[in-house]
Amino acid sequence: MVKFFSVVILLFFSFKTSVLSAQQKAFGGGEWLQYKVSYSGFLNAGYATLEVNDRVLNGKEVHHVRGYGKNSGLSRIFYKVEDRYETYMDKQKDIPYRFIRDINEGGHTRDIQVEFNHHLKTALVHDKKNNTKSSYPIVYGVQDMLSVVYYLRNHVDTKNIQPGSYTDVDMFYGDETFKFRLKFLRKETLKTKFGRVPTLVFRPYVESGRVFREKESLTIWISDDDNKIPLKARAELAVGSLNADLDEFKGLKHWFKIQSQ
Repeated sequence: MVKFFSVVILLFFSFKTSVLSAQQKAFGGGEWLQYKVSYSGFLNAGYATLEVNDRVLNGKEVHHVRGYGKNSGLSRIFYKVEDRYETYMDKQKDIPYRFIRDINEGGHTRDIQVEFNHHLKTALVHDKKNNTKSSYPIVYGVQDMLSVVYYLRNHVDTKNIQPGSYTDVDMFYGDETFKFRLKFLRKETLKTKFGRVPTLVFRPYVESGRVFREKESLTIWISDDDNKIPLKARAELAVGSLNADLDEFKGLKHWFKIQSQ
């Protein structure tokens, strides 16, 4: 159950980018996605949700995206996990202005708020737990670990993408900006609880260590339609595997392309 919701979010960073018009936005206010998370394929570990609402932040129209995850059942007795992530991203530019990470994972807590100034190319990090504020340099248009999911949904190129192709995304995490590398694997029809869905399959490249088994331990399936919904994700952990499967949804902007069972 280590880094419960963090792992789920990391699983959703798998897209190939291109420039799209405002009319081709993949999502809008009111979208809500719920994922059932299971450990080693059969033990129910909990649920995670992603919700989009329209807001105004400092005079700018933004999408307020909230991600929430917690474990369930007997696991909460031994290791309580409750994670909240939020981002406020410009509705037209798809760049974040504010990022919030408030987590409790087995007693390990973090309460961080980041204010992005893309013109000054700075990120002000407020560590509320330790009552500190620090400023770090960024590149213009850098994403946070939640906004990047929605930024890439709006810029995915499904017509020209080729198996084996890579893309890099600038992302700010902790106190630095780094490149997150993604590889497109193939197209595949995925069997889900809703029916058979055409998907794009990607593999993010992550640093192996305490959580992930190896560099190529993450795989994600994205709906091959105008919504670009993360449908399924699998992470091979140091012990066992973690799976996230779309369980419920509402408020999609486009028709959900589902084939018969």
